[in-house]
Amino acid sequence: MKVLIIRFSSIGDIVLTTPVIRALKTQLEDAEIHYVTKIQYKSILESNPYVDRLFLLEESLARLIDHLRKEKYDYVIDLHCNLRTRIIKTALRRKSYSFDKINLKKWLKVNLKIDQLPPVHIVDRYLKTVAQLGVKPDALGLDYFIPEKDEVPIEWLPETHQKNFVVYAIGAQHNTKKLPLPRMIELCDRINKPIVLLGGKEDFETGEHIRAFFERTHSTEYESGLFELNKKTVIYNACGKFNLNQSASLVKKSSHVFTHDTGLMHIAAAFKKEVFSIWGNTIPEFGMYPFRTKFTVFENKMIDCRPCSKIGYNKCPRGHFKCMNDIVFDFYLP
Repeated sequence: MKVLIIRFSSIGDIVLTTPVIRALKTQLEDAEIHYVTKIQYKSILESNPYVDRLFLLEESLARLIDHLRKEKYDYVIDLHCNLRTRIIKTALRRKSYSFDKINLKKWLKVNLKIDQLPPVHIVDRYLKTVAQLGVKPDALGLDYFIPEKDEVPIEWLPETHQKNFVVYAIGAQHNTKKLPLPRMIELCDRINKPIVLLGGKEDFETGEHIRAFFERTHSTEYESGLFELNKKTVIYNACGKFNLNQSASLVKKSSHVFTHDTGLMHIAAAFKKEVFSIWGNTIPEFGMYPFRTKFTVFENKMIDCRPCSKIGYNKCPRGHFKCMNDIVFDFYLP
């Protein structure tokens, strides 16, 4: 049986489809699993042993469809459901099953604050898409496979971080999903351990501001004062210095992970890390909270404007940004 899975983007969404890949491969007899995604997300899936062949969308959808037609699939599993995926399904003329994006229910929650959202994680909704094939959920959680070439040696980190460190993923696709800089600094001070900051090149400058705030002088008096206050926060700004798989390797080596609503949150869940997830304009009730791992949610539930979007904005539509500015960081790290 030959099955095609479609999910074009993005990092977190693709990681969240991995239980479907595994279930199809292990539960269907003689299953050959193909997956199509955008070329920039190739590294997420190219080492996944449950994917037999990976197709990549570059510029030409027509060329991609020509390649897919030659495979003569038995089933197409559409876990994205947009115009492009509909074009592909129509062109292939194969039996297909499509993911319910519950867009109307999300719209009602965002715009009218009417809550009809199902209390179901998106992974379980993905798996429901293939239920008619006799595929059932397992208890193994998410998958993320790092090629050997991208495993980061611990010696690459500063000596201060080689025995134990916490990851803080400071990036996010939209600003309303990220803490403001002063609150990032406050959180790092509260963590009070060696911290590796992860993010893209666009996050490097923010990371440098955080690193500079905690940079210590060689003053004996200054160091003595920090010791008396039990201040242990030391920052390594790794934003933009590692590719995605290398960043995943650092997540895998960390003791705990703090993260905004972003792809590294789901990668952390794949490695069964204890996750502290920070939510601004989006909400966990959309179904994309950490899956099958221990986690704590930081959010402000005392305002009536959340969620203001199912995705995010460049800045708070109301100007106060209380969803992030008023979050209380209540946690304990051993």
